[in-house]
Amino acid sequence: MSEDRKLLQPLTGVVSVVLRVLLGTLVVGFVLSLFVDGMHWGRGDVCVTADWTGTSGSDFRPYETLPGAGVNYTPTFCPLEPTGTGWQQFLGVMRTAPVTVLLVGGLFLLDRLLRLAARDGVHTPETATRLRVLGWWLLLGSLVVETVRAVAGGALLATLTEGDLVSLAWTQLWSAPYLAVLTGLGLLTFARIVGASALLRDELDAVV
Repeated sequence: MSEDRKLLQPLTGVVSVVLRVLLGTLVVGFVLSLFVDGMHWGRGDVCVTADWTGTSGSDFRPYETLPGAGVNYTPTFCPLEPTGTGWQQFLGVMRTAPVTVLLVGGLFLLDRLLRLAARDGVHTPETATRLRVLGWWLLLGSLVVETVRAVAGGALLATLTEGDLVSLAWTQLWSAPYLAVLTGLGLLTFARIVGASALLRDELDAVV
């Protein structure tokens, strides 16, 4: 399968290096957080920016503007302590950790897909299956991650303020992961194409 191996380069090498660098960075960061004071590995984001409640700066003017220009101000809510309470720390981690899990998991699946495709061939049922798994990982994973981030952000905001701002805040913090969803759908489509080509190749091999 040397031809398939050449076709998959340089993507195979780049993904392999990026995955190992990312995993190494995470491990080093965790180890350093155990021994270095002031380093909080995996602390997460304990501040919430309510960008849907921005107001103009008619009364509060920290910046001078030219005639015809205005300044909009968006509040960001943070705990007084840099790391917040235990519950706030947990919510902060839930706003950032799922993204890392999605990224590392996606790179792992892509690295495995490329390595095995280079070894066994691109036009095989196994490659189609791995493409399908990666596609569903991106499609469903991105939606789950965005929902978890939004719900955690809304719950975190509820620990920092009250009133109408908190009501259904997670719906304001949620944003559709269009690129990840479209990429996942594209991979599912390519999985069908590869599966069809693998079936066609088997039929040709049987005829020959």
